[in-house]
Amino acid sequence: MELSESARARLLSLGLGLPSWAVLSIAAWLTPSPAGHGTHQQLGLGQCTLLGLTGYPCPMCGMTTTFSHMAHLQPLAALVTQPFGVVLFAGTCFVASVAVVELVAPRGRWTRLLEFVERWELAIASSLLVGLVLGWVYKVTAMGLGPLAG
Repeated sequence: MELSESARARLLSLGLGLPSWAVLSIAAWLTPSPAGHGTHQQLGLGQCTLLGLTGYPCPMCGMTTTFSHMAHLQPLAALVTQPFGVVLFAGTCFVASVAVVELVAPRGRWTRLLEFVERWELAIASSLLVGLVLGWVYKVTAMGLGPLAG
């Protein structure tokens, strides 16, 4: 038995929506760490290995804290914590929103979105990589580490 196009769209929406909704729900449940990192430890996870071993943050440092700030409607605190995390949070919200709309009224939005991403794949991937690196440099500097720190 083959699934209809709308059934496939709904299944895809569940597959992409459930993890997005879970991430957003967990971010809302957590309390942002005042240190700007370490919020993930509320989930029973350990300290960041790279930070613990080297004293330098990993490229994802502060992302959980930023997501939690954003989920608590504290965008300025989120920006100060990790600017690139705000971009990733917005992307997560976008996917979660499209999933809801496509679950309710499937209209091929995922197909159109995939076509857009395929058309701009290199630019999108490059932008995300540059954003990650710049966010990491910002975090290193904000923590008072590295050559750019005052």
